[in-house]
Amino acid sequence: MKRIVVKVGSNVLTREDGKLDVTRLSAIVDQVAWLKQNDYEVILVSSGAMACGRGELKPECKLDTVGRRQLFSAIGQVKLIGYYHNLFQEYGLRIGQVLTMKESFSTRGEYLNQRACMTVMLKNDVIPIVNENDTVSITELMFTDNDELSGLLASMMDADTLIILSNVDGIFDGDPKVPTTRVIPFVNCDNDLSEYIQDTKSGFGRGGMITKAGIARKVAEEGIKVIIANGKTDNILIDLAQRPQETIHTEFRPNSTPTSRVKKWIAHSESFAKGVVHINQKAEEALKGPKAVSLLLVGVTAIEGEFEENDIINVVGSDNKLIAVGRSSYASSKAKQHIGAHDMKPLIHYDYLYME
Repeated sequence: MKRIVVKVGSNVLTREDGKLDVTRLSAIVDQVAWLKQNDYEVILVSSGAMACGRGELKPECKLDTVGRRQLFSAIGQVKLIGYYHNLFQEYGLRIGQVLTMKESFSTRGEYLNQRACMTVMLKNDVIPIVNENDTVSITELMFTDNDELSGLLASMMDADTLIILSNVDGIFDGDPKVPTTRVIPFVNCDNDLSEYIQDTKSGFGRGGMITKAGIARKVAEEGIKVIIANGKTDNILIDLAQRPQETIHTEFRPNSTPTSRVKKWIAHSESFAKGVVHINQKAEEALKGPKAVSLLLVGVTAIEGEFEENDIINVVGSDNKLIAVGRSSYASSKAKQHIGAHDMKPLIHYDYLYME
């Protein structure tokens, strides 16, 4: 059985007036049901709560951005999951709601707890429908958008494929408005796409194509195939499963050497880092070299922040650019005492080090 994560973006499920497109939502359910009937395990990451709430009431007083999001998502999430429940019930399929936050992935324990929850749902033939809990998330601690959340879930759940459904056909080789522009069908995880992608955000989403491509590349590097396709195209999920070569989309080819489970968690933990470690040129060259090496204290020049043993820390090179993320073997107090020291265990062991 193949396990896939399907992310449905705000612009797929939202009409031009900002309200929920129930017809499109129903079409997505029909396609997911088809996937289930054809031996796919599906985890659905769905936006749309804001659109549902927006159509339910007009606030009596003026609200700031956070207040508006909290109000509409609190009302809308109930309505959204109700739609999904009724539509999937027509196929005899059960769903379960999972609301999460970025902070819930910040420690290994919470990460594994969420994994266990969704694993038991899948084992009992329940479709997890996941969304960020916008009612309690604070702006600076939120996911970039559900693209980031879906990438983290695909990694956490060892999915075979992540499908990101947006309102575009994929990544274009130029300006999409130019008639000669074409969708790039395949991307290797080490390709540089910056010259093709415009940093523009879609109407009702928080992230743009640069975000999608960045998430797709990172997940593909971990050994998971990633597809970016148009969720407004009829039967897109079925066509991608049955005749992918004839279906317009961009596929990020997976790394042939999958990343370990703990490194998958670390790969997405940059924003959870409790400290920053500065290293010298020699240590940077060793980390970037062809051999697998750990980060030793002898190559450390400075340490910022307060952290405990097993906390996530970022590693920056001589130019102050992030080059790695890892799990510290020391508390910051002890690590600072031994900066530059020889003959001590690594600050970050290779098994817990992810190179950016």
